Amino acid sequence: MSRIVLASRNQGKIAELRRILGGLDVVGLDAFPGAPDVPETELTFEGNALLKARAIAAFTGLPAVADDSGLCVDALNGMPGVLSARWSGRFGDAAGDRDTANLQLVLDQLADVPDGLRGAAFVCAAALVVPGGAEHCVEGRMRGALVREPRGTGGFGYDPIFVPDGETRTTAEMSPAEKDAISHRGKAFRALADLVATANLP
Repeated sequence: MSRIVLASRNQGKIAELRRILGGLDVVGLDAFPGAPDVPETELTFEGNALLKARAIAAFTGLPAVADDSGLCVDALNGMPGVLSARWSGRFGDAAGDRDTANLQLVLDQLADVPDGLRGAAFVCAAALVVPGGAEHCVEGRMRGALVREPRGTGGFGYDPIFVPDGETRTTAEMSPAEKDAISHRGKAFRALADLVATANLP
């Protein structure tokens, strides 16, 4: 069975990739003591995903998968984008709950934006790097709009304020299976699964 390393220590993300890449042995960074946490220094989701996948493939000698994702808000010219996890900066660190600080900052920045102009998209780039071989990167998107107050207790990050197109619930009010079926990450990983199936993995 081919082994693939996911450049993450997030157990939920590892389990999700295992489901999507059924039949492959997917492991996370915890299986490799000393594996680096690669800083996301690129200016695009694709750049960050490839940066991490290349570094982990080089470190482990195994095919590596990495992703980068974030929220792109129309009224903020596509921001916070690749800065989504760090949008509140040092304030988020001081607050002790960066997810809540990031979410609240976006809500504050959109306070005067009418409901009809609160469009946004979750975007995910997922990369596969085979040592000494091919590199692939695919993108998944989930369009929707942002509500004015958080709703729901599921998910993480900006989920409590994001309502996907065709839905009335936020992604934090949906079950994990419902969210996976339409999410940006689910779309990207499923597209990557098709590439993995045809890749010449060691």
